[in-house]
Amino acid sequence: MKSKILLYLGLLATTAIWGGSFLIMKDSLERQNVYSFLATRFALASLIMFAFNPKSLVGLNKVFIKRAVFAGMLTSGGFIFQTFGLTQTTVSNTGFITGLYLVFTPLIAWLLLKHKITKAQWGAVIVATMGLYLIAYNGISVGVGEILVLVSAVMFAAQIVAVGEWSDGKNSYPLTLIQIMVAAVVFSIFTIKDGYQLPPDSSVWSAVIFTAVFATFFGFLIQVRAQAVMSATVAGVLLAMETPFALFFGLYFDNDPLTLRIMSGGTLVMLAMAMVIWSDSKKSSKDNTRSKN
Repeated sequence: MKSKILLYLGLLATTAIWGGSFLIMKDSLERQNVYSFLATRFALASLIMFAFNPKSLVGLNKVFIKRAVFAGMLTSGGFIFQTFGLTQTTVSNTGFITGLYLVFTPLIAWLLLKHKITKAQWGAVIVATMGLYLIAYNGISVGVGEILVLVSAVMFAAQIVAVGEWSDGKNSYPLTLIQIMVAAVVFSIFTIKDGYQLPPDSSVWSAVIFTAVFATFFGFLIQVRAQAVMSATVAGVLLAMETPFALFFGLYFDNDPLTLRIMSGGTLVMLAMAMVIWSDSKKSSKDNTRSKN
């Protein structure tokens, strides 16, 4: 139970890092194109992970490799559709529609894998979605940009479900490494059109290194490890804390405006997080009781 609590905390720390990364990346992406930044970030993370444990890729079977590559394609595809969509719609629309992976995650797990979703978990999904609505919704018109971002939300949800299904705790490192390597290759391919750009200055390099080490290496590794002990629905709601953290850092460091609506939305997302943790811990207690009997 203690290790599970640590993984809850680790996943929340990951969402804090991801939320803070938006602020860190903001200025950098004005001086380096998106795909060059992502290609450098994921390539550097791949090199660090491989250097840290080069033997992690030894002895893997073909089925595992195919699954890890597929998860990596979902990850990179989510980033790509989200980025293209962002160029044709507003930031608020992108934030809200991306957050709909909260709804798609349990739906995919239920439709494709026949996973049972409890009433408490569905309730948490609804509460978290309402919170994201209050935080990010600013009126939506359905156009190409919104559709592209919606596709990204489905891909992010599918990645969460896939990782939850294929992570057993023992294979976390190679599963994470292969995903990151695949994303690095995909993003590198997308730099071909406009040409790859090296980070132009030390500030951009700092952003690349921070996101490569903390948001990618540690972040993805913690996500994969945590999903070995919790359902995709629970993980999806916890990962939604990225949005309130992004708002908090924006408020604190970038003087973004604080409104009652944003405060209410953030409170609802945190309430949803508490609901899924309570539901998950209650389920674990029942399972332990049954196993003892």
